[in-house]
Amino acid sequence: MTSLRMKPFQAQLRAFAASVFAILATAGAVHAASLKEIKAKGVMTVATEDNYKPFEYIQDGTPKGLDHALLALLRKQSTFKIEQQIIPWTGLLPGVVSGKYDVALTAAVITPERVQNLDFTMPIAEATQYYVVRADETDIKDVADLSGKTVGVQAGGASYAALDDLKAMLAKTGGKLGTVKQYTSFPEAYQDLANGRLDYVINGVVNLTSLTHEQPDRFKLGKAVAKPAYAAWAVAKGNTDLLNYLDDFMLKARKDGSLYKLQKTWLGTTFENMPDTPTVK
Repeated sequence: MTSLRMKPFQAQLRAFAASVFAILATAGAVHAASLKEIKAKGVMTVATEDNYKPFEYIQDGTPKGLDHALLALLRKQSTFKIEQQIIPWTGLLPGVVSGKYDVALTAAVITPERVQNLDFTMPIAEATQYYVVRADETDIKDVADLSGKTVGVQAGGASYAALDDLKAMLAKTGGKLGTVKQYTSFPEAYQDLANGRLDYVINGVVNLTSLTHEQPDRFKLGKAVAKPAYAAWAVAKGNTDLLNYLDDFMLKARKDGSLYKLQKTWLGTTFENMPDTPTVK
């Protein structure tokens, strides 16, 4: 966990990590399995997260969530076997970039940084970043009240990327971003929020809606802290045939209504006006 106010060495370390990711991206685009290669070997390998409710999570040893339900539909129509690896978030997108996995079958938020290294399918859900606070919180009623407060975000995730938008929003009211703490998974951040170590946590609206509905005595939903965003599956940059295959599947699921039925089941709402193509606007 680190603060946004980084020392020079920390800044250099982040720059180094970014350069390594860029190198992996270049290599991944070359070695990622194409749709033709997947069909030839008869297997596609997908990676999903292990703790990202309501999109992907494990309950009583069984994988559940919207992405798992969509994976079940994809398996029914695919002529090849689909092998699934359930892993922590930190290794998911880099694993696709490096070619270790063919698809990041997770509701990854589409960001300007990520589209430099990955190609995204048409969105499966809205993922605008909101804040959440403790249920008994009285000092934070609006975005302006977040000024100077301690925030929890996921390391390398969309919530961290949303900090630039939040910083700009706070500046308009004379406020400033407070201490930032990064976590490998959101349950850790929620626990620290409940214990008073954090003042608020940033995550996608769907995830936070699920959290506050399940634990209304502990948490309450705040407001948007970033521009509208969407979540989608991802493949290595330039893996166009595989991307088109997945988009054809998504389009069919939209047209026959199965996507919206599953959204209602797992997310508690539907997003029927999503764009047809990935967007970072």
